[in-house]
Amino acid sequence: MKTNIELQESIEALESRNAFQDDVIEQLHTEIAIHQTQLSDLKHQLSLIAARMKEANPQQDNQQEVEPPPPHY
Repeated sequence: MKTNIELQESIEALESRNAFQDDVIEQLHTEIAIHQTQLSDLKHQLSLIAARMKEANPQQDNQQEVEPPPPHY
């Protein structure tokens, strides 16, 4: 059976782990929020690039020619 001192040390160790895990969870939450913002910005930029490419080459949209495969020897 554990003594009061051993129980107190176990509780303190658990509280320390819990505090560390809370800190790590908060850091991960912050990183995820940053990455979500960056991903949203990149999606927006990609949409703009795609729209500009369509505007620059409208004839390519209608002429989706498939190049035949090269001959095999």
